[in-house]
Amino acid sequence: MKSTSKNILNSTKQLSRRALLIGALQLGIITALGARMRFLQVSEAEKYRLLAEENRINVRLLPPSRGLIFDRNGRPVAENLPNYRLGLIREDAGDIESTFTKLQNLIYIRPKDLAKARKELSRVSSFVPVTITENLSWANFTRVAANAPALPGVFTDVGLTRIYAQKENLAHVVGYVGPVSDYYLKQIKNPDPLLQIPRFQVGKTGVEAQMEPKLRGSAGLQRVEVNSVGRIIRELKRVEGNSGVPIQLTIDSKIQNYALARLDNLSASAVVIDCANGDLLAVGSSPSFDPNLFVRGISSKKYNGLRDDIYGPLRAKAVQGTYAPASTFKMITALAALEAGVLKPDDEIFCPGHLEVFDNKFHCWKAHGSMNLEDSIIQSCDVFFYSIGQKVGINKISNMAKRFGLGIHYDLPLSAVSRGVAPTREWKKKSFDKNWLLGDTVNASIGQGYVLASPLQLAVMAARLGTGQIIQPRLIQNINNVTMPQEAVKKLDINPDHLALVQRAMFGVTNRKDGTAYSRRIEANHLRMSGKTGTSQVRRITAAEREQGVISNEDLPWKQRDHALFVNYAPANNPKIAVAVVVEHGGGGSSVAAPIGRDITLFALTGKMPDPQHYPEKLREKIQLEQKNLAPKLIDWTSPTVMERTKV
Repeated sequence: MKSTSKNILNSTKQLSRRALLIGALQLGIITALGARMRFLQVSEAEKYRLLAEENRINVRLLPPSRGLIFDRNGRPVAENLPNYRLGLIREDAGDIESTFTKLQNLIYIRPKDLAKARKELSRVSSFVPVTITENLSWANFTRVAANAPALPGVFTDVGLTRIYAQKENLAHVVGYVGPVSDYYLKQIKNPDPLLQIPRFQVGKTGVEAQMEPKLRGSAGLQRVEVNSVGRIIRELKRVEGNSGVPIQLTIDSKIQNYALARLDNLSASAVVIDCANGDLLAVGSSPSFDPNLFVRGISSKKYNGLRDDIYGPLRAKAVQGTYAPASTFKMITALAALEAGVLKPDDEIFCPGHLEVFDNKFHCWKAHGSMNLEDSIIQSCDVFFYSIGQKVGINKISNMAKRFGLGIHYDLPLSAVSRGVAPTREWKKKSFDKNWLLGDTVNASIGQGYVLASPLQLAVMAARLGTGQIIQPRLIQNINNVTMPQEAVKKLDINPDHLALVQRAMFGVTNRKDGTAYSRRIEANHLRMSGKTGTSQVRRITAAEREQGVISNEDLPWKQRDHALFVNYAPANNPKIAVAVVVEHGGGGSSVAAPIGRDITLFALTGKMPDPQHYPEKLREKIQLEQKNLAPKLIDWTSPTVMERTKV
């Protein structure tokens, strides 16, 4: 019995200890849970409240209004117009095809827009809005809005879209905008979140692309309440972003328009530059294109047509194109020889029609006889420059070319601005791993061979020749109404007597009877121009062809014809503008490019259609007929519609 009592007592003690241990353990767990609950509910309450709020509140970006672009006189060339759009929410629409049918009974919707909408509707959640069509007319937009009760799920929306009121006029300068592509995003290290917005557009070419950061602006914010599946319940807050800043160009839309009209039906370019400050008044490439086609989505057929056009409407020839400057380069060779002291103003060289260098014969376009420097520029004698080019050498010719703006890259907000080529011995070795030859110098002395220049560079050269100053081209006049700073114009480090000799020769080209552009002269004394013609050879003429007679440009396939060039400045005694014209495969510079340069010069100086009285008397009747045919190609700046769309 005693043994049994002891066993019971021991068992009771063990049970009590276990109960106490379990109780203590339970108490500890309850205490820990309580402490954790207090920590979460009190200490961490704000943190988790914010996390819950973030799950309930979405922040969305609002695209800003893109900055406007104007010409020098305040005429808009790139602006924003309301984009009237129709959208649809699938869960509210019910029978989608029935809704589409009702819409088509009200307005015309392109089949490809409907197909795109169907595709998007099948991919996104039923509550996500999808755009059906955009860029509707106001009449169609209001027609749908008025019938909204009968169109379940359909909603109207207004955004902004880019428009180029002058269409083809400034396409190569201003460029165009387009949707953000995956390739575009990959080129940017830290892309702006704005670029992720569906259908957001960025500059693709021209000023639109080069000035993109300033034109884009900054995003606004929209705070919206959403439910657990992401559906918007209500808008809580809206903060509009900052619009892109306005940009004013140096371009004069009227001069630009006249230049393009004068180049119509040609593969050509023209540049007009202000000799006082380097402002680019016109930078025209022909043919042009309507940039609005790219904003709204160009069809493959239309794009392929532009891309495959033999005249290259998508090329900005005025700044991208490079051509052998031909005889327009002769003033550079002349100044290099004069400055180097290997030529004196009165030195004469005999031109028999060709010059033999070792076993090679370099031809002139005719046998001129004895020529001094002034006469050789006026009559464009090649042999004279073959001779002096060998004496002065290519490196000094190249240095002079760069002093006058050739072979220089200009930092302008345009696409693919070409540097051109002012070749040297070192350049050829580096580029082709070949030694420079004497024949290379002979070719370069008349602007052929390796020498290449863009119309922009030729215009700069003409401006510097006319003024004796280091004119720098400028395209942006002001940004956000702040005038862009300009460096003070400096004088060229050129002997004034040497420059004056070349200027007299250029005046003789257009105003002396034996000048190559005399028949293209301006008759009015206060508007007379000084210039130089050039005919850039694009094919090699064999000895056999010379013996049988050189084939004329008119009898050759278009791509084998010579390029026609003309540079000038005017008025000759006090240059206000300089002009460069290049007509691809146009033939002779005197017959094709010079008349265009003359007419553009007159328009730029007078601001209106050239007066027939400013031409030689025997040309006036022909000029009047040409102007009559030209008038329909010009923008009618007095038209009420145009005045409203391009008002100053």
